[in-house]
Formats: sequence, C-alpha cells, structure tokens
Amino acid sequence: MRIDIAGPGYSSRAQRTLTVSGRVLEALHLDGPLLLAVLAVCTAGLVVLFSAAGEDVGVFLRQAARVGLGLGVMVAVAQVPPRVLRAVAPWLYAAGVLLLVAVALVGDIAMGAQRWLDLGVIRFQPSEIMKIALPLACAWYLHDRPLPPDFRTLLVLAVAILVPVLLIAEQPDLGTSLLVAAGGALVVLLAGLQLRYILGLGALLAGAVPVLWHFLHDYQRQRVLTFLNPQNDPLGAGYHTIQSQIAIGSGGVFGKGYMNGSQAHLEFLPERSTDFIFAVIGEEWGLVGLAVLMVLYLFVLARGMYIAVQGQDTFCRLIAGALTLLFAVYIFVNSGMVAGLLPVVGVPLPLVSYGGTSMVTLMAGFGILMSVHSRRKLVAT
Repeated sequence: MRIDIAGPGYSSRAQRTLTVSGRVLEALHLDGPLLLAVLAVCTAGLVVLFSAAGEDVGVFLRQAARVGLGLGVMVAVAQVPPRVLRAVAPWLYAAGVLLLVAVALVGDIAMGAQRWLDLGVIRFQPSEIMKIALPLACAWYLHDRPLPPDFRTLLVLAVAILVPVLLIAEQPDLGTSLLVAAGGALVVLLAGLQLRYILGLGALLAGAVPVLWHFLHDYQRQRVLTFLNPQNDPLGAGYHTIQSQIAIGSGGVFGKGYMNGSQAHLEFLPERSTDFIFAVIGEEWGLVGLAVLMVLYLFVLARGMYIAVQGQDTFCRLIAGALTLLFAVYIFVNSGMVAGLLPVVGVPLPLVSYGGTSMVTLMAGFGILMSVHSRRKLVAT
C-alpha cells in the first residue's frame, strides 16, 4: 500500500513520511484504516478505564500492557498467510476442544465456575481460544464444498459447534458459550444457509426453550427473569441493570464530565471497569460520547466487511465476515445488556472493558483480517 498525497498544502517531507509509513504497513501486512480505528477505540477505552477504575494507575498500566500485548499478537497473526491459517484450523479446533475437556477435569474453580487452566506460568481460559478456532474450523470445512451447504454438511457443522458450546456452558459460562456459538453460526449463515433450514432451526430452537430452561442454573434463570422486570429485586438480581440505566440516563446529552460520574465514583455502579463500563461512558460523556464510540465501532465493522468482500477465496471471505460480525455481536450484547434491553450475560465491551484474554482474542481476530486483506490479490492455492 502506497500513501502519496500531493497538493499545495503538503510539504515534500510530509509526502515522504506518509510514503514510508505506507511501505512499513505493507511490509507488516497491516491495513492502515483498520489499524487506526482499532487504536482509536483502544485509546478511548484506556481514557475511560482510568476514570472507571477510580484513577487507579495500576489498573491503567496493566490494561495498557494488555493492549500492547494484543497489538503484538495482531501483528504476529497478520504475518501468517491465509493458506496456513486454513491448514492449521482443524488442529487448532481439536486442541481447543481438548483444553476444554482438561478444564472440565482439572480446571481451577473461582467464583463458583470452573473455567481456567493454571499452567504455573500462565492462567487462562481455553474457551477464549474457541472464539477464533471454531469460525476457522467451520470456514475450513466449507472451503472446498459446494455452497450453499447441504443437509449433511450442516449436520457435521452443527456437531462441531455444539461440542465446544456445551463444554463451555457446563463450566458454567453462558456468555462465552453464546459468543462461541455465534461465531460458528455466522460462518454457516455467510455460506448461504437456505431459508428452509433457517425456518426449521428457528422452530427447533423455539421448541427447545423449555428444555434449555430446565438445564439453566438458578442464577441464569434469575438473570432472565430480572431482565423482564428488574424492579422485582432492585437490591439483588436487578441491581446491576437499574444502576446502569440510572448512570446512562443521568449523563444526558453531554454527560457530567470526565471523572465526574457519581454512579461510578460513589460505587453505586457494579463492575464499572469491566462489563458495565458502557454505563460509565454514558454518565461521563453522555449521548455524544456514546455516539462517538459507536461511530468508531461502525468504521471498524465497515472496514472488516470490506475486507471480507475482497477476500481471495471462500475461506477468506467466510472467516473475515464471521469475525467482523462476531465483533458486532460483542457490541450489541454488551450495550444491550447495560441498557437493560438484554439479559446480563457477562460479555465485555470490546477493546474497552478491562481484561486481558478478551483483548488478545479480539486482536488475533483483527490480525486474521489484516492477513486476508494484505494477500487479497494473490491467487488462491
């Protein structure tokens, strides 16, 4: 990619700088517009987090380090050609499933959930790997097959999706299991799922609701009931939703000002650095701040879909489109959850909420998009 801007308002030094920057991005297989948008969201996230964490410099520095690690992962993944990603996809999926089985057998238990593997040097959630591994595996399976997929192909994909989803749901981690399921389902939808299958799946899910309700944990059922009427338990299960709505509403159009949010700083708003940081933005920056953040998100989504359309083959188009739309699911679920439009399921606001594993996973996804875009003109092998 060569960036060369000419005109009376630009000096030759500026032109040379932009040209060199373009060459560096091209050499690193990075897409300039997407990189700038991701950096803008991460920067906004760090600014908001500093306030949400009560001006805790330690939290800010740890998150900044995680952003740096995520960017490093993104650059590293961008160097991997799509054909290599396609080749390792089934093995990455198999490794992810084995790690989920290991979690079920010997995983660490914290806060009533068995989600982590402790390797001594590092402690991580294998379920995060499946957010990338499952879409990759589904795109790999569909790459050389006729599209739209037939019933036999859909049956194989359904099993491939259900295995990790059920293992994650058993931990229990409903939010992550839904995101993993969405990642696989998006690949299938982008492959051209026929209307009869969509209607049949919808009817099957509707009929399965009573069965699924039976297998939900008590606290998960309570979340659904609270979503329908949070005022039933304003000091218990409904507290998160009520306080987040108060925070967003009190911000008005322009907000109360940076680090002046009373709901957050007086500790009425729970999980204000993680799942409910969207409410902090609404309280301190108002509708304008939320709109600016959404515009940045929309640019990332638009660029991701552009990259998907430009993909060199079926695998590239499916994986780029699915990862982009999965990013949209993150945004939709978190903002809807905080605003009280969806049940609370523990999905972070992407690139903004405090946390390391989610940051690295999202950046790895952007690295795949960069890889697909930088090699869009090559002949598929």
